[in-house]
Amino acid sequence: MTRNGGQLLVDCLMALGATKSFGIPGESYLAVLDALHDTAGRLDFVLCRNEGGAAFMAAAHGKLTGQPGICLVTRGPGVTNASIGIHTAMQDSAPMLVFVGQVGTDMRGREAFQEIDYRAVFGSMAKWAVEIDEIDRIPELVGRAWRTAISGRPGPVVVALPEDMLTDITDAEPLPGPIVAAEPAPDPEMLEEARGLLAAAERPLILIGGCNWSAAGRAAMQDFAEQSQIPVVAAFRFHDCFDNHAPVYCGEAGVGMPPHVRKLVADADVILAVNIRFGEMTTDAYSLLSVPLPAQRIIHVHGSDAEIGKIYQPAIAIQSGPNNFARAIRPVRDKWAGWLAQGRAGYDASFEAPAQPSPVDMVAVMAHLRDVLPGDVILTNGAGNFTVWPNKFFRFGAEARLLAPQSGAMGYGLPAAIAAKVNFPERCVVCFAGDGDFQMNLQEMATAAQADAQPIILLLNNGIYGTIRAHQERNYPGRVSGTTMDNPDFVALARAFGFHAERVGNTADFGAAFDRALASKTGALLDLDISPEALTPRQTLSQMREAALAAKRED
Repeated sequence: MTRNGGQLLVDCLMALGATKSFGIPGESYLAVLDALHDTAGRLDFVLCRNEGGAAFMAAAHGKLTGQPGICLVTRGPGVTNASIGIHTAMQDSAPMLVFVGQVGTDMRGREAFQEIDYRAVFGSMAKWAVEIDEIDRIPELVGRAWRTAISGRPGPVVVALPEDMLTDITDAEPLPGPIVAAEPAPDPEMLEEARGLLAAAERPLILIGGCNWSAAGRAAMQDFAEQSQIPVVAAFRFHDCFDNHAPVYCGEAGVGMPPHVRKLVADADVILAVNIRFGEMTTDAYSLLSVPLPAQRIIHVHGSDAEIGKIYQPAIAIQSGPNNFARAIRPVRDKWAGWLAQGRAGYDASFEAPAQPSPVDMVAVMAHLRDVLPGDVILTNGAGNFTVWPNKFFRFGAEARLLAPQSGAMGYGLPAAIAAKVNFPERCVVCFAGDGDFQMNLQEMATAAQADAQPIILLLNNGIYGTIRAHQERNYPGRVSGTTMDNPDFVALARAFGFHAERVGNTADFGAAFDRALASKTGALLDLDISPEALTPRQTLSQMREAALAAKRED
């Protein structure tokens, strides 16, 4: 059978197991779009409104499912728009394949219309960047790209597709089926060394993260931690790796790190770090663990040898996937009840915060959501001070998921929520968004409506870029510049996109409004009236300013 390059590519993706793709059409890959014409129900194409939104959706798909999110964009401006999602997938360790049109092979190197050297531009941003020059190599290179995206530390791969290569005809056969490879397993001797080091510890800690956990792997890790009575802390924005209701769970090491978590990390003498990459946020800018030899003895478990010892020299290095490690490690003797109790008490106390000086009090809102949201809810958020509410005031159960960018990318929450609804239309998906964050990708509400994948959006509307205003008041108190917004009528806007929408002007009205949002068949947007004063749960904007002014007076 003969087929063109576009058909061969699509056949290979379906053989590998791809069922969803996200993108913006472009003339540079018309042959691929034509091949997708006949794949509805097998490999669906979700038509997006901006390549950045499409890339966020693909990155979120990878994080949520463990299979590469497929992003299809055109050359030049298209893929540079998509670069924000590529960077986010890399920092999230989320598997993703970005297929991008390229100028014809006869024009390369001339700075032709929208030409980019993809290997040069994305070589340091993605796990791998490749251009397929010969049609017969499509199966080989697509198979390699898929495996690269999911192996070791998962991440994004960029694949450039010259236009003439996609229209050429070949009799090359597509890949016969999915790539099946076992997750790396730990060495038994290293496991026993790790158990010995943990058993000798006075204050052990488990630090957990990554996006390629299975339900069985998470359950096994929980069983180990509970039988051993070792406190567990999640890495930045990986709360959903571990059941937050488990008695050993003690919180998240991330932005705005609670004091009790900081103390757990700083005071631990042995840290079992499973599937994490030791990012800046989890280590408080690498200050909680000294580089390269921390006072804490580290057992680093990771599927990629490139991550072990990259920043911190471990006492014990175990190259293993997280699920196989969790199933293989046997509990150690329980002698840390007091140490664990301190951590868990700190976690429970972290939900206590004063009533907020705001028409809508998010402390009360989050208490309501903890009571009414289903156990398998999927929460999403982008970036901004508002993320403290889903990230610090919600307890993620064993089936709940969090999609939030380690890259701190604004605008991620809505596309991620759409990707979640595309994959799991029956589940409740709630997107938390600030007003500045939301306006980065609000046009994707049209994508949601067209794909029948409309989430609930909680829009925390305070009229400012809150994170930057906080830094501004702390460093240049009283000198507001470039952080105040005049916003549109978000309710009217959401209704124009087909969403149920309403303004919530006070806390007492939130419960009934959220009930209506849950009942809506077309998704919902609740525009929450949030005061700029309620910028953080425990310090107002005015208090920030006064503290900074007082410090300047003392100087």
